[in-house]
Amino acid sequence: MLKTVLCIGAGSFVGGVSRYLLSRFIHLLIPVSFPLGTMAVNVAGCFVIGLLSGLAERGGLADGDLKMFLTVGFCGGFTTFSTFVQENYAMFGRGDFTAFVLYSVSSFGLGLLAAHFGRAITVG
Repeated sequence: MLKTVLCIGAGSFVGGVSRYLLSRFIHLLIPVSFPLGTMAVNVAGCFVIGLLSGLAERGGLADGDLKMFLTVGFCGGFTTFSTFVQENYAMFGRGDFTAFVLYSVSSFGLGLLAAHFGRAITVG
């Protein structure tokens, strides 16, 4: 159990740092007020967890600790639902309803598609 918890913690650390760096990079590359960095990170995380789900289904991700490191740890630390909600709350609060709806719907839709494509690549 302790080994699994440490694997999850290490994955969360790597995922969280990766989230920060990728989000900052996107905001530097495309300087807009829209939370594009968070959306890109969350969609990428959905794709990765789709890949991992497909690998697990095919038996290519059998190691329990590795699976916990990658899914619960890395993907959990990489994606950021709380930031997503906070950014939506801010847009809604300032009356930017178009951005609020666009961000919410596109994040969910793209995330769902990314998870599907990630899984489809590994399962076929």
